[in-house]
Order: sequence, then C-alpha cells, then structure tokens
Amino acid sequence: MGQSELILQFVRRFNQAGIRYMVGGSVAAMFYGRPRFTHDVDCVAFLNDADIRRLSEIFPSSEFYLPPTEVIVAASVRERHGSFNIIHMDSTFKADVYLTGRDDFNAWAFRRRNAVQFEGEMLVLAPVEYVIVRKLEFFCEGGSEKHLKDIQGILEVSGDRLDRAALNEWVTRQGVEAQWKLVADQAE
Repeated sequence: MGQSELILQFVRRFNQAGIRYMVGGSVAAMFYGRPRFTHDVDCVAFLNDADIRRLSEIFPSSEFYLPPTEVIVAASVRERHGSFNIIHMDSTFKADVYLTGRDDFNAWAFRRRNAVQFEGEMLVLAPVEYVIVRKLEFFCEGGSEKHLKDIQGILEVSGDRLDRAALNEWVTRQGVEAQWKLVADQAE
C-alpha cells in the first residue's frame, strides 16, 4: 500500500462518518510545499460524544488499534492539547489525532480549512499559515530540522498564498518569533 492510500485509510473514514477534521503536519506541508515520506498523518478533529462512541465502528479493531473509549473521552475534555493515536495494524501507519479543545488557533484554522481533491477523495487541509506555525512549535518541542525544511518548501512553493498579517499575528501569539526569524533569515 502506497503512502497516498495509507493517508486515505484515515481521511476516507473521517469523511464517510461526517467527522469535522483538518489535516496538518507533514501531509499538509507536502500539499503546500515539497513531497517527502512520512509515517503518519496529523489530523485536528472536532469530536462530539456521538463521534467518540462511533470511532470503534469507523476504525474496527480487525484493522486498527484505537485507544479505549475512556482514554479518548479523557483527552476530549482537556481544554488544550488533547490527543490520541489510531494505528493501521498491517502497515503501522498512524493518525495522530489532535482534538480542537478550547484552542483559539484551532478555532481560527477550522474556519479557514481548505478542501482539495486527492486521489478521488476529498481531503480537508489546515490553512497554510496554521501549518507553518504548528511546524515552528514542533521544532521548538523536538528540534527536528525536518519541520524547518517543510516550512522552507512551503515558502518556496506557496509563499505567494500566505496571509502574512495572519501568519505574523499567530507567530507572535504562539510565541515562536525566534524560530520564524530563523526560517525567514534562511529564505532571504
């Protein structure tokens, strides 16, 4: 199974179930920038109680590892940073599911999601500015250069699509000015 089909293993199920989501991380960075291999798809999802109860039907245990419902419920009531993983057992490809919580940045991004066609399926992408800022945050957390390379690719391919005012506002609000300056200096 190729990378595209692995990504669609998750997205297709969210679409069919009517779950509100957006794809961020490296998958969104590939759409806005340069392709690269990834081992997961990052999804930000708005899950209500009914969605949480249906997850075991949407992602059956014969194909996927899904945490117990009570673990997902506990993550969903966190105001910020609630998350869990779903793992496709045959491939070990996973979805990192970040819950929207009461995060102003997630709310802003959800209002600006972009639906694109991908391999005959609708894929809902986080806005490019959101992807950049989250990549800066991931770089702060782990120091992995892949996040900066993803941002550089986005700037080269989609730099003219950026809402610079919104990007600058969220860079400041999320406290990643130094990391943004590092990327911006390299782009010049």
